[in-house]
Amino acid sequence: MSRAALLATLRGVVGHAHVLTHDDPACDLTAYEQDWRRRHRGRALAVVRPGCTAEVAAVVRACAQAGVAIVPQGGNTGLVVGGVPDASGQQVVLSLQRMNVIRSLDPANLTLTLEAGCVLHTAQQAAEAAGLWLPLSLAAEGSCTIGGNLATNAGGTQVLRFGNARDLCLGLEVVTAQGQVWRGLSGLRKDNTGYDLRHLFIGSEGTLGVITAATLKLFPRPVAQLTAWAAVPSMAAAVTLLGLAQRHLGADLTGFEVMGQFALSLVDRHFPALRVPLWQESPYCVLLENSAHDSEAHARARLEALLEAALADGCVSDAVVAESLAQARSLWHIRESIPLAQAEEGLNIKHDISLPVSRIPAFCADTDAQLAQTIPGVRLVNFGHLGDGNLHYNVQCPPGADSVDFLQTQEARINALVFDAVQRHGGSISAEHGIGSLKRDTLPRYKDPTALQLMRAIKQALDPQGIMNPGRVL
Repeated sequence: MSRAALLATLRGVVGHAHVLTHDDPACDLTAYEQDWRRRHRGRALAVVRPGCTAEVAAVVRACAQAGVAIVPQGGNTGLVVGGVPDASGQQVVLSLQRMNVIRSLDPANLTLTLEAGCVLHTAQQAAEAAGLWLPLSLAAEGSCTIGGNLATNAGGTQVLRFGNARDLCLGLEVVTAQGQVWRGLSGLRKDNTGYDLRHLFIGSEGTLGVITAATLKLFPRPVAQLTAWAAVPSMAAAVTLLGLAQRHLGADLTGFEVMGQFALSLVDRHFPALRVPLWQESPYCVLLENSAHDSEAHARARLEALLEAALADGCVSDAVVAESLAQARSLWHIRESIPLAQAEEGLNIKHDISLPVSRIPAFCADTDAQLAQTIPGVRLVNFGHLGDGNLHYNVQCPPGADSVDFLQTQEARINALVFDAVQRHGGSISAEHGIGSLKRDTLPRYKDPTALQLMRAIKQALDPQGIMNPGRVL
């Protein structure tokens, strides 16, 4: 099938207005062709925007017949260059943004069924309107989509209590690489009828099929959500505080974030209106959340008892408790502004790693020292979801250095140093961002060979033509 014939077929499926190409001078495809971090700008054969699952299936069938690769795309907020086309001009970007319908909400079954293009914040609001709670929360929730969250198995700030996106998903609707539709939108919590196909597609980054809809778990809204900000003298002290919080709060502990002093100094420098508390007094600060279902008074008493115990232990030097929802949001806004502040500071090298919580202090001590010795003056923007062992261990160039040159000349060496340390401490080189194309060639060095062999076998079985997001993950 020629290019012209394929485009004509696609326009017949989704409508002329929803097939965007460079042939139209009025079309600016930057938002679809450039990744969020602006590390890569590709060129698409076309951007196709289907409006329903049947249209997605027809588009995939047409591309399969033409032998044209497909790049599924949600909100395009990924951080590993996994959702934009390559530079060939021969790949079709399949944007799911028009598929944003909330199909049903079942309050008795505590489930929400919605299309893949639905923005995460919209899903949160739908749950809230029903008096329920969708506890998937991340900085990009105003623009990332449910399909992308599931395709990358997104994490966020509530993983400690509720798990990753995978743990919140009960069912999927997926268009396969052959253009067939798997209708697996079950709201069942028990279904032991063979292989769990859902888990194959979650986290597969669009390399096995296209997620078009999902059924997610909901939860009763907590009666009270209390937020505290604590200064801690070391990463080891932060781990001690985590253990105390788990013992005092149990399942009510729904968030536990750690932030290094330099990371907070960037927020203070670039967003001074946010008024970062306690950051100058301690190497690290911790943000923790207590979500209770009994009463606010009881929740506050438990939180205050925790902080008193932590102060007596010495793992906390000072702390503040938000006295209102607005204050709590302000504290969380500081945490969520760290990546933006780092971007304002200049280009940087990002690492999304996970480690056993018990190994994090040793990892940080060892790796901080190695980096300081290797590149004198290097600055570490270390923050993340300590409660589930996930650090965003980012590296900024020395003061006054050229950040572009730093990225070009030092990234490979720094990545090897950090990833080798992660492996020594029993961790993973990707906790929640995925592999994409950015870490694709690095993965074989750190992934079990048998696991890679099995992954390739699954890819070959489900996508024998290799048209689904080629060059990503494997």
